[in-house]
Amino acid sequence: MKPTYYLLIAIVFFAMSARAQEPLKGTVYERNKSDKLANVFVKDVNNKQITITDDNGNFIIRTEVGHTLIFNSPGYTSDTLYVTDLRPKKVEMITQTISLRQVNVTDTKEAFDPRKEYPEVYTKSKVSVMSPSTWFSKEGKDARRLKRYFKREEEDRQIDEAFNVDYVKSVVPLRGPELENFMSMYRPSYAFLKNNNAPSMTVYINDAYKKYQALPANKKVLPKLAPAPASLQ
Repeated sequence: MKPTYYLLIAIVFFAMSARAQEPLKGTVYERNKSDKLANVFVKDVNNKQITITDDNGNFIIRTEVGHTLIFNSPGYTSDTLYVTDLRPKKVEMITQTISLRQVNVTDTKEAFDPRKEYPEVYTKSKVSVMSPSTWFSKEGKDARRLKRYFKREEEDRQIDEAFNVDYVKSVVPLRGPELENFMSMYRPSYAFLKNNNAPSMTVYINDAYKKYQALPANKKVLPKLAPAPASLQ
């Protein structure tokens, strides 16, 4: 009896392990719309697996029950999904009208470096004329899209550091919600940042403030964000 008993335990254990390692599939939508969102960054915070949604908003990620997934996309509020089972998921993301970030420019904590944390992304993103599969494989395409995502994130961080709250407050007399609205409406592009120095940024902020002041009152107030929805299990 004992060998049979142990065999049954082993079968159950391996079956559970295999199920735990099954990839989780899902689709990401814009909230209250049928629009599917491409290029949404998906990360399992427990095992550090990452992926990105395809052109139809679909994703596949290796995860387990009990893990937490984070969904990020420029222009949308980050969403969190706690994995309770491995059935296909529908995730809804809410549009982020105010993109103002609080950045501590004196923070000495090591900055996030995707090349160190996800070196496989940069390895798989490379293409070779000697290997046609590097051009057309799903892994290669996903890696290149993740690489572009990391590039956008790095550009956003550089804008945040240059166009930060303390600096803007030192140039214009706005505070509180007015300052948030102003910074969201006149956030500079990365191209502007790379082609201009600090004095140019000051001129830009002053010019933007004049335009802001000339706006009617109703144009200075951004729409309020709706409460973030819970992910659909």
